[in-house]
Amino acid sequence: MKNNIVTTIESYFSSNDERVSRTLLILSLISSIIYFFILFMWFPIRNPWIFGVLMFGQLFYFWQGINYIYTVWDTTYRAPFDALFKPPVDVFITVAGEPLEIVEETVRAAYEMDYPNFKIYILNDGFVAKKDNWEEMEILAKEYAPVCTCITRRKPGGAKAGNINNALTVSKNPYIVIFDADHVPHKDFLKKTMGYFGDKKVGFVQTPQYYKNFGTNDITRGAWEQQEIYYGAICRGRNRLGCVTMCGTNMVVNREALVQVGGMCDFNIAEDFITGMFMHERGWISVYVSEVLAQGLAPEDFISYYKQQLRWARGSLEVLFKFNPVIRWKLRPRLMQLYVASSGYYLSGLVTVINALLPLIFFFTKTVPFSVSTMALALAFIPYMFFMMYTIQQSTRYAYTFHALAFSMGSFMIHIQALLGIFLGKKASFAITSKTKLTGNFFFFALPHLLYVVVVFSGITVAFLRDGVTPALITNSAWAFLNIIIFSPFIAAAISESPPEILLAKPSVKRKLVTRHKEIPTYAYANLKK
Repeated sequence: MKNNIVTTIESYFSSNDERVSRTLLILSLISSIIYFFILFMWFPIRNPWIFGVLMFGQLFYFWQGINYIYTVWDTTYRAPFDALFKPPVDVFITVAGEPLEIVEETVRAAYEMDYPNFKIYILNDGFVAKKDNWEEMEILAKEYAPVCTCITRRKPGGAKAGNINNALTVSKNPYIVIFDADHVPHKDFLKKTMGYFGDKKVGFVQTPQYYKNFGTNDITRGAWEQQEIYYGAICRGRNRLGCVTMCGTNMVVNREALVQVGGMCDFNIAEDFITGMFMHERGWISVYVSEVLAQGLAPEDFISYYKQQLRWARGSLEVLFKFNPVIRWKLRPRLMQLYVASSGYYLSGLVTVINALLPLIFFFTKTVPFSVSTMALALAFIPYMFFMMYTIQQSTRYAYTFHALAFSMGSFMIHIQALLGIFLGKKASFAITSKTKLTGNFFFFALPHLLYVVVVFSGITVAFLRDGVTPALITNSAWAFLNIIIFSPFIAAAISESPPEILLAKPSVKRKLVTRHKEIPTYAYANLKK
């Protein structure tokens, strides 16, 4: 197990010198075009409505695949770095009721950073958030004075973004580092990021949002492995385009750029993502440092994971529907394309549902989108899938896991809820991911997946009794069973997190403070600062 973890970690954050084979990328592109030409132009259409739904889902994957190929075309770019550029820095640590020991660990690490001129600010939102421990943050700041100061906000508004904007009026240094309360910086964080601002066009520098507790359970593992592909191949590829998206923590921001866009966006829960887009719209560029320079905490329970993913999904989809990058004429075309791809990722839950329902429609109604030869479809689909999956594996240095795929596709209800919230006009609220483990009945998160399993077996029975064993039954059954296999890790995680005595109880959660990782595990990133 440890050897597998070491391989994954080293492959992601070792060096930027490996480039994805251009031949492989071209073959992936060609096989994708051939597959979609055959799928949509070759077979006679049987049901236009179902065919249209199928086409929507497949075109979505085609669009995401083309964007991925474009992004990882070159992942070796390194932005200019001026090691002598060492301006004064303000370090913002955003706090809203997190446990004192977690905040103190972050403050202490920030205090010990090796850099000549910086000031630490604890951005204390505990008072406006009505947290019992808000005064503890003021006492903590005094222990690290005069380097550290606590800014306790008294007027609510704007959640985390409002907290940061309030601190902008108090602090003054030209560059700002932002850490969430649980993201502990390495000693050399500033040394390895500030030099990129020697280029005056740089608006912000982003580093990975790494979870040091990723090996705790299936939830933390799923939360981290879903992010590996983004903080690996995608961010390295976007580096050459100067358009890495802002991720809210473990980053350095140029104050001039932030002030120019009116501060952090405080009217959307995706405050970081939108703020970065506003900066890119005004011509600022961003840089990605492909090295873990801070360590945070992944959600350790299903309810915390669900809320975190829902916040990201809702915020990103609002970017797509309310701040549509397509109509933002100041964005360069390639930036517009990449922002649409990023925010549009959360439509994948809808596409997962579409693909899962199509075999059920056949089982119960015998309706199919088109007349197809199973062998002909396989001859087009298998090369397309092989080259695309091989591209993902090579670009991620073989670190993309089935577990990551399972949690991404298993989260379809989160994406659907976010999408419905937008269309129904439901107000979104900013919820901080719990830094304490919650225990309780999380079995209900897997109920849609379990219901799908039951309906699949019922449908197969209906189709068999109606038609017997037919090629269409075999094909659709294989399709449905593949979905079940993919959903299985998500189901297993939900069940394993729910004690047997409460699996059938009313959904509930209880807060439990758990011992967090204070040290980097011995099998952690080879390039981490020990």
